[in-house]
Amino acid sequence: MMLVKNRDLEMDAVTPEFEHLLYERTGRVATITLNRPDRFNAIARGMPREIAAAVDHANYDHEAHVIVLQGAGKGFCGGYDLTDFAERRSPNDQGAQAVDAKGEPWDPLVDFDMMFANTQDFMSLWRSNKPTIAKVHGAAVAGGSDIALACDMVVMAEDARIGYPPARVWGCPTTAMWVYRLGPEKAKRMLLTGDLITGREAVDMGLVLEAVPASDLDDRVDELARRMAGVPRNQLMMQKLMINQAYSNMGLETTQMVATLMDGVARHSAEGMWFKKRAEDVGFKQAIAERDGGDPIAPGVSRNPYKF
Repeated sequence: MMLVKNRDLEMDAVTPEFEHLLYERTGRVATITLNRPDRFNAIARGMPREIAAAVDHANYDHEAHVIVLQGAGKGFCGGYDLTDFAERRSPNDQGAQAVDAKGEPWDPLVDFDMMFANTQDFMSLWRSNKPTIAKVHGAAVAGGSDIALACDMVVMAEDARIGYPPARVWGCPTTAMWVYRLGPEKAKRMLLTGDLITGREAVDMGLVLEAVPASDLDDRVDELARRMAGVPRNQLMMQKLMINQAYSNMGLETTQMVATLMDGVARHSAEGMWFKKRAEDVGFKQAIAERDGGDPIAPGVSRNPYKF
């Protein structure tokens, strides 16, 4: 633990010590910064737990009324830090059998337990008693979009990008917030293509609240946060609980359970294993370029499921 002095208090407040985040509070606004700029703030082991811990700390800080989430460096978050895992050679004796990171036969429930914990940590932003605003510059891609879309509001730079490319192969968005923000047709448009869209396009689609010129992003988020920060904490909590309950009634938690299971299946299907092997052979960046290029994915791998 370390002591961090809040700028407007004469007393010290104990704040958790984070490896992958920065946390500060100015007035009534707490700011959480994803802080791995050298890796485009990619999600490292332990980062989801730290996000939940930082949100929890802000919720118990009676001086904080609003939480802003942002990324350090050139962008918000590039998704899970998978380069090393994807390029690591799988054991040669496994054949076509799905294996985990240690080369053992894949256990879907072990996978689910790990990924669902991450999903719940990301959703701490949604469950937070206090409003959460994602400030997105650069890009919020794959797991980074999961984090951004778990916030109550998303404000993007007009030229920033957001999307879930692993929907093309090797992933399913575990928070499933695309469907709850967009509805079924537009969610399918995004997840059946894996396309990235700009902040301007995201606003037009109804995915995010606002898009502003990159030079105005900080000021606009500060303005929005300050406006809400003037509202009593209990009023903020009342409105959030009421709105969130409507989504719970629509089955949000059940959808996330299914989405997290599908994410594990996507990474261990025949096509998912093909993508992993391709990353081993040509590198993760090249495998991604091929996945997103538009040509058929995993040629020769797909088979007729009714042919025995």
